[in-house]
Amino acid sequence: MPHARRPRTPATAPRSVHRVARGAALTVGALLLASCATGAPAAGPTAGSATDAPTSTPVTLDNCGTEVMFDAPPERVVTIKSSTTEMLLALGLSDVLVGTAFADGPVPEQWAEDVADVPVLSDNVPGQEAVLEVEPDLVYAGWESNLSADGAGERETLATLGIASYVSPSACKAPGYQPDPLTFDDVFSEIREIGDVFDVPDAAEQVVADQQATLDAIEPADGQTAVWWSSGTDTPYVGAGIGAPQMLLDAAGLSNVFADVQDTWTSVGWEQIVAADPDVLVLVDSAWNSAQKKKDLLAAHPAASQLAAVREQRYVVVPFAATEAGVRNAQAASDVADAVRALDAGAPAPGATTEG
Repeated sequence: MPHARRPRTPATAPRSVHRVARGAALTVGALLLASCATGAPAAGPTAGSATDAPTSTPVTLDNCGTEVMFDAPPERVVTIKSSTTEMLLALGLSDVLVGTAFADGPVPEQWAEDVADVPVLSDNVPGQEAVLEVEPDLVYAGWESNLSADGAGERETLATLGIASYVSPSACKAPGYQPDPLTFDDVFSEIREIGDVFDVPDAAEQVVADQQATLDAIEPADGQTAVWWSSGTDTPYVGAGIGAPQMLLDAAGLSNVFADVQDTWTSVGWEQIVAADPDVLVLVDSAWNSAQKKKDLLAAHPAASQLAAVREQRYVVVPFAATEAGVRNAQAASDVADAVRALDAGAPAPGATTEG
């Protein structure tokens, strides 16, 4: 592991919600700061560095407008969304996990054993009672909406219980905090920020280096047009111009049909997609709206079925967990580029799925 830690208190130990949290202290609940934070999501798979050593330097962050101070590395962490769980796994920090929730899919195989014994608190956003039961000192959320009164708990409430909270900066929504557009520099910034919080800066730099190497090795597609279809049926929900889909399409060398929409994702009409006649359809595969269901709908849709990309089965399938800002992004961009080149060559490619 990246550094030595005190033994974990078992999750079943008696708890007092009024205790002072072990490892991390939240100094201010929801303080909007004058300066704007520039940070964001995570990046690619590696193990933590054995050369990292804990320090006693407190880390103070402006996180989506909330000031958070960690006086020591958190030791008991609940993660919400795949992106946050996989961030800690990529940094070699599986030992701090006391609960996960709202997974968007299974973790990559290289980390499966690391989380095999970590409790799953909920298939969706966990309630505050489930979170408090495992006595975390940090709740690390993929979306701001995860930290709400009907979710894991509002940030101010958690703070009064001695529990720090951190939201992936890519998910910040307030003006001045939302990345516009999201870039891989933002992704790398979150990796380094989490590395600082957990006193594993060397591990963070190694993850960044591996991610950058993956990006540098991409052989991009030749600018073909693409629609990134995330979810929705009657009204498709597609990747727009400032979020992770745009970042991945750019890196893969594809031109996003809806790049001019100033949002992360957006709802569009089928007539807009038909009029754009994209060269490639990127289909996001999720449990609630699988890639196969999307293919079936496209084949049966009176207008969409006439698209050349549908007739020729020019599909690239990306797992949902790789489509939000996080440690899978660099590899996802590489896989998309490989898949498009394979389509052009009439052969399947590794990584992103291309079969019809």
